Amino acid sequence: MSTPAPFSRIKIRTGALLFCGNEVALIRRDRPDSVHYTPPGGNVEAGEDLLAALRRELAEELALDTAHATEPELLWVVDQRVSRPGSTPPPRKIHLLYRLHISEDTRATLATEEHDLQEDGSHEIGVIEWVDYRKTADLPIFPPIGQALAILPNPRAAVEDAALPAVTDDNYSWV
Repeated sequence: MSTPAPFSRIKIRTGALLFCGNEVALIRRDRPDSVHYTPPGGNVEAGEDLLAALRRELAEELALDTAHATEPELLWVVDQRVSRPGSTPPPRKIHLLYRLHISEDTRATLATEEHDLQEDGSHEIGVIEWVDYRKTADLPIFPPIGQALAILPNPRAAVEDAALPAVTDDNYSWV
């Protein structure tokens, strides 16, 4: 059996831009050589509804019952075609980023850490940080949405184009 070509498989990832006032929840991952942030979320499982996947991921990562949030609104789509370390060819990944809002009372009930199961059975611990969305432009966020996020006039502002620039080997290096 031959090895699939890079980007010949497609994965869909749902992510949340979860706002509480002017702050947005991001997961900070501290690695030996780098630190980066990701919006809460994860891959859609085979046959799973997109919003069901988003709700499942928010429950798993933040202990959020989305009944206590605004209805998810698709904000941005990011097409990722980036080579990465490892023995398997990288998939093409489509990131669907949804915006939700919660109250301070709901925020007080959420997890402060996320435990991401690794292939070897260990867990990588991510810290949930609440960051002023206007200060995200220079943060190492993946997918790289920091600049688009920082220029929103307000957390509920409409966007003209949901398609953000594609992330490719030409404009991104895996960290």
